Amino acid sequence: MLMTVNGGRVTLPGDTHYNRMKADLLGGRFPPGTVLHETAMSEVYGVSRTPVREALVRLAQDRLIERTTRGFVVRRRTPEEILEIYDARIALEATAAALAAERRGEFDLQLLASLHASSTAETDDAARIRTNALFHLAIRSAARNGLIGALLADLDDLLTISTPDRSLGEPPERSIGEHAELVEAIRRRDADTARAIMSTHLIRMRDLRVRTLLHERE
Repeated sequence: MLMTVNGGRVTLPGDTHYNRMKADLLGGRFPPGTVLHETAMSEVYGVSRTPVREALVRLAQDRLIERTTRGFVVRRRTPEEILEIYDARIALEATAAALAAERRGEFDLQLLASLHASSTAETDDAARIRTNALFHLAIRSAARNGLIGALLADLDDLLTISTPDRSLGEPPERSIGEHAELVEAIRRRDADTARAIMSTHLIRMRDLRVRTLLHERE
C-alpha cells in the first residue's frame, strides 16, 4: 500500500477522497437529509465507486452521515442529539479554558486580545463567525492539550453538519462581552473563572442552537 508523509502525518490512498467529501459536507454542499448515492457521488468526484464507498463508510463512522435503507444520508440531528454533543463540548472546552489560564504564554494572550479586538470591529456576520471560531481555537491551543483539541474538533464537525454556524439571530454584543471576560480571566491566570465563563457562554450557545433548530422544523 502506497503512503505519503506530509508534515509528519501519514496519508493513505483513500484519504484524499475522504477529505474532499468531508470538506464538502462541512462546507454545506450536501445539507442534512441529502441521500449520497454511490453512483452519483462517483460522478461528482470523478472516481470509481470503491473509493467513494470507502469514504462514505468512514464518514458514517465519524457520525457525519448514516447508513439507511435508501443508502448513506447526511445526518439530521434531533434537539436531543444537539444537547448530547454540547454536554461533551461544554465539559471539554470549559476545561480547556481553565488550562489556558494556567498554561498560556504571552503570545497566546496577545493572539486572544487581537482576535477579540477584531470581532469587536467586525460588521459582517460571516467574518465575525470566522473570528469567533479562531478565538475558540486560540483558547484550545493555549490549553496545551492536544487530545482535548482533537476531541473538540470532532465535536465541531458534528455541530457544523447539524446546524451550520451563523449569527443565530442574536446581537453580537453579548458574546463579545463574554469573550472579553474570558481574555481577562486567562490574563489573570484565574482558571476557575475562565472555566465558569466558558461554561456559561456555551450553555447559552447550546440553547440558541436548539431553539433555532426547533424553529426551522416548525
